[in-house]
Amino acid sequence: MDLLLDLLNSRPLINGEEQDTLADPAEGRRWAREHGGDGSLAELTLLREARDALRDVARGKSSPAALGPLLEGVHQTPEITADGLRWTVVTPSHARLAVETVLAWAATERNMPGRLRPCANDACQLFLLDRSRANRARWCSMAVCGNREKARRHYERTR
Repeated sequence: MDLLLDLLNSRPLINGEEQDTLADPAEGRRWAREHGGDGSLAELTLLREARDALRDVARGKSSPAALGPLLEGVHQTPEITADGLRWTVVTPSHARLAVETVLAWAATERNMPGRLRPCANDACQLFLLDRSRANRARWCSMAVCGNREKARRHYERTR
């Protein structure tokens, strides 16, 4: 799930300008390698495609069917181990991170439905995974977005 959030949050707004971590080849290669990829241009292209499709699905702008093309040709093979049955995803190496991200999204939707959401701050493009018991988290960061929004509302009330 960390890979999912890291990918979704790889296009933050900084001082009102969108920064794309995966657009710069050197920065994208570093990001991919930190997440277990090889950083090839083909991998970065698929990661950007997966990120954009996942963002649209998570925001409700697209149906989950939009993720289908990212899974074409992917299959799982069973393997019996000392610990029991284990499934291994078989995909081209350049597609592995993008596929793992889509699978992480599917697991999140299955195990924690409705908890992956965009930050409630309109000036923020980040996502959060609400792990709270009440399922009421609204901000990617209470210290940043939550505090700013609460301060803004307080200022408007007291004016």
